[in-house]
Amino acid sequence: MTPLSRASALEERTGVPGLSNHRRRISIEVSGSGVRVSGFYLHPEKSRFLFVFGHGAGAGMTHSFMESMAQKLALRGIASLRYQFPYMEEGRKRPDQKPVLLATVRSAVREACKLDGSLPILAGGKSMGGRMTSLALAEEPLSEVRSLVFFGFPLHPPDSPSTERAIHLSHVTVPMLFLQGTRDKLADLKLLEPVVKKLGKLATLQIVEGADHSFHVPRSLGKSDDAVLDHLSDVVISWTSRVVA
Repeated sequence: MTPLSRASALEERTGVPGLSNHRRRISIEVSGSGVRVSGFYLHPEKSRFLFVFGHGAGAGMTHSFMESMAQKLALRGIASLRYQFPYMEEGRKRPDQKPVLLATVRSAVREACKLDGSLPILAGGKSMGGRMTSLALAEEPLSEVRSLVFFGFPLHPPDSPSTERAIHLSHVTVPMLFLQGTRDKLADLKLLEPVVKKLGKLATLQIVEGADHSFHVPRSLGKSDDAVLDHLSDVVISWTSRVVA
């Protein structure tokens, strides 16, 4: 077990100018496994929503994208619970088997409800974290989750276009927001756009011109990565405010 997972309920100031909030280090028990994973609960003083935020396959919850996005969302009134999947907690490179990943998502959602049951719960995440969240809801709906947010839905492996990974989305019954870059090699927009259209009113696709799977953009476009993250967080709060009553 890492020092972070042992440091349950330790409060820290974020140090972000203009943002009066705290980040709490927590430990989450993954249901049915006896395993505990680390989490970061970032809670602005005036929160409107709580986002259960899963990481991608190759980087954990402390990755710069995860950290920056959590801060951007907090500035807009969205609290977040970032959490590790067990393989990342233990320093392994290969992701856990699907049942373990889905159990971790469900356990994180339950933990979020314990942290603040008064806030509407959003869930999703970066790449794999988002996909595993949608799989969890498709297989066993989580009544607490009001909507899903995907930061780069991994529709297929690089250079292997397919829509198999999206089949389960037809079983998701809450609104879904897809945030995708035009240079994302894990989501050919010619394939993703029809998938989103088929999902009807439950799905919204927001395209980020020039962004890759990590939401980096070429300098030639005149936008910084920080500006892109601001745009993403603006879209999330605007969309969430409309779809979550």
